[in-house]
Amino acid sequence: MSVVRPFKGYRPIPRLCKAVAALPYDVMSSEEARETVKDEPYSFLHVDKAEIDLPEGTDIYSDEVYAKAAENLSRMIKEGVYIQDEKPVFYIYRLTMKGRSQTGLVACTSIDEYIEGKIKRHELTRADKEEDRVRHVDACNANTGPIFLTYRAESEIDDIINTWKEEHTPIYDFVSRDDVGHTVWLIDEEAVINRLSMVFAKVPSLYIADGHHRNASAVRVGLDRRKKAKKYDENAEYNYYLSVLFPDSQLYIMDYNRIVKDINGRSKDEFIKEISGKFDVEEYKGEGCYKPDRMHTFGMYIEGKWYILRAKKEIIHEKDPVGSLDVSILQNELLAPILNIGDPRTDSRIDFVGGIRGLKALEKSVDSGKMKVAFSMYPTTMGQLMNIADKGKIMPPKSTWFEPKLRSGIFIHTLE
Repeated sequence: MSVVRPFKGYRPIPRLCKAVAALPYDVMSSEEARETVKDEPYSFLHVDKAEIDLPEGTDIYSDEVYAKAAENLSRMIKEGVYIQDEKPVFYIYRLTMKGRSQTGLVACTSIDEYIEGKIKRHELTRADKEEDRVRHVDACNANTGPIFLTYRAESEIDDIINTWKEEHTPIYDFVSRDDVGHTVWLIDEEAVINRLSMVFAKVPSLYIADGHHRNASAVRVGLDRRKKAKKYDENAEYNYYLSVLFPDSQLYIMDYNRIVKDINGRSKDEFIKEISGKFDVEEYKGEGCYKPDRMHTFGMYIEGKWYILRAKKEIIHEKDPVGSLDVSILQNELLAPILNIGDPRTDSRIDFVGGIRGLKALEKSVDSGKMKVAFSMYPTTMGQLMNIADKGKIMPPKSTWFEPKLRSGIFIHTLE
């Protein structure tokens, strides 16, 4: 059973939606956000990264930042940037990038289903990042950024959503500065809301695609408020959190590539000889960058040349859903034993480049001298993600990069 619940959302007035909608807080630095919002007073980054409205150098985890976020959100509501729907509703949210679309249902999901493992995760969270979002949700008294959830596609859900889209006019329809189309429909008919809720009740599990820290923090805030309440109220808004649910068949995972600062004093030839014990290494003779076209194959860029690395059979552990991932093979058979990168989350010698930036970004990092070697990856699949989550296991860090990114600020779910 999967609970999806309508809510009385705050949302921008139509003429300002494009100006409000912003990329998630965690895909840019404070400096990048400060530059992005120049002459953009309505950008939701003023709420999601409120340090941009405080003096440069302000600690992003200071009380002042969370207070400023709450102040900015309150001001936008009072000034009429936002309106609130009069009754609980669902929304349909379609994103279109380079001719490919994905359409999800915007709803609230249950903190209890996350606790019970019905909303499944595939990543660990960092305590500092989780605490940051706890304080942000608490200060704003709202979920301001939706959790990106997925489920195994159901034709009945697709039919309901597609029919509504065909028969109704969108409330928002705009293209953001990164050329992603955003189209939103409002579902306000009680019969359709009830039907969607009933069909989702048959979906056995939901899966976190992106937003593990936001998900965990929303649950923590809800549990804290439940504890402080004088009596338990199953209908209290803090028992639910803002999500967008997409069928797995529509989602696209991009490669998540690796760049490393040094190869521990080895020459290129020495390095290639050493990794040849576990990988078949071949110089790439094609044009441009080498992009792997199958699992267990990697690209390597070093000293101006691309090489193809094919994992040998003895290091591919097909029965291990985590160990057989390409990110695991590269980490366990090359990065850790040969380059001494034990924990990629904390080692300063390694960095990660999302596939949206292209493989030329890898070449640029190496050619500049800042990095010594780069590895291009074959993307993790949705099937692998769901299989690992079903088994209660955890993927290595930086295993998935989803595009396009959901925008923050289009939908707000208040906790009261």
